[in-house]
Amino acid sequence: MTLKSDDTSQVNLEKARQFGRVTEDGHVFVIVEGEEYAVGQLPEATEEEALSYFARKFKNVESQVELLEARVERGAPAADLQKSVEQLGAQVANRNMVGDYANLQERLIALTAKIAELEEAEKAHKAQAQETALKAREEIVSEAEAIAAQDTATTHWKNSHSRMNELFDAWKETQRKHHLPKSVEDELWKRFRAARTTFDKHRRAHFSSLDEANAKAKRIKEALIAEAESLATSTDWADTSAKYRSLMDKWKESPRASRKEDDSLWARFRAAQDKFFDARNAANAELDKEYEQNLTVKEALLEEARALLPVTNLKQAKTKLDDILDRWDAAGRVPRNALRRVEGELKKVQDEIHQAESAKWSKSDPEKKARANSMLTQLEDAIAGLEKDLQKAEASGDARRIKKAQDALDARRQWLETLKASSANLGS
Repeated sequence: MTLKSDDTSQVNLEKARQFGRVTEDGHVFVIVEGEEYAVGQLPEATEEEALSYFARKFKNVESQVELLEARVERGAPAADLQKSVEQLGAQVANRNMVGDYANLQERLIALTAKIAELEEAEKAHKAQAQETALKAREEIVSEAEAIAAQDTATTHWKNSHSRMNELFDAWKETQRKHHLPKSVEDELWKRFRAARTTFDKHRRAHFSSLDEANAKAKRIKEALIAEAESLATSTDWADTSAKYRSLMDKWKESPRASRKEDDSLWARFRAAQDKFFDARNAANAELDKEYEQNLTVKEALLEEARALLPVTNLKQAKTKLDDILDRWDAAGRVPRNALRRVEGELKKVQDEIHQAESAKWSKSDPEKKARANSMLTQLEDAIAGLEKDLQKAEASGDARRIKKAQDALDARRQWLETLKASSANLGS
């Protein structure tokens, strides 16, 4: 073997001589814990060249150990580190190099222990990650199942559909980051898929039902619109107005279509109504102009009617009111905006005359007189009895008894005077 002149510069020969020697015939030995092991032979090399060759092999392994120590400190994957330390251990076990085997073995033992610690830490981290992933996956599944189990009558479909898509994206993301045991993964996916399928089934059924309801509502409102449009040119104001009120009640009771459809249908229905009522209002405005003169007449009649109050002569007031009412009817209709006012003012006069007539009748009511006479008789009998009670009390000399009898007698006498005055009014 031919060695380069600078090969010896790569190793520390003094240190190498502490752990190895070279015989005259080129055999090289390494000393490990006091025992010598033959590592090889370089017969054509000098002692320095032979020792340097095998020391350099040892130095290369030391460099790999240093690199492995650095990887352990950085927390490289334990499985990769374990392979490397096993390979280096196998090289050291061959005893085919020259160097400090005892120190190198101690370093390999220390590395093995650290790698074991890393492996345990990785297992703990993996277990924690698995637990976190399982919890996240279960939360996704539980929420999806809760969404699928919602009452379809109150479900907010847009928000729920959006949330279900977000949960699916979250599922894919956590699945990409952390793999669970296949049996666990399959069971959770089965639940998640079932929840999504159920939700989609309910959602399709809801919108299908909604489409049917919208179509039904549209048919009902289209029929109402057609009827409203057929009445739009009618000039039978009173009867047609009543029909439009009935149509409006039916419209309010009818089911709603989609918002866009409902707004469009309402616009058509309202347009038909507006056409009729605008024509009716225009016709009424023309009539109101004709009725202005009638209003003037009735305003004058109101003044005549108010002059009858207060009622001093009932018979005369009734006769004049009857004449006013005849002329009132003959005067004809007044503008709509004045109708309620003038009719109300006339009714006030009629009510006051009617009240005066009722008051007069009450005073002459024979039944009331009979009731009053009966009460007079009862009171007189009661007073006679109380007078006897007073005489007995006075005879007993009991002051308290006398006062009680006197108070009762005074009360009945006062009541009697009041009733007599009332009876006198009835007879007048």
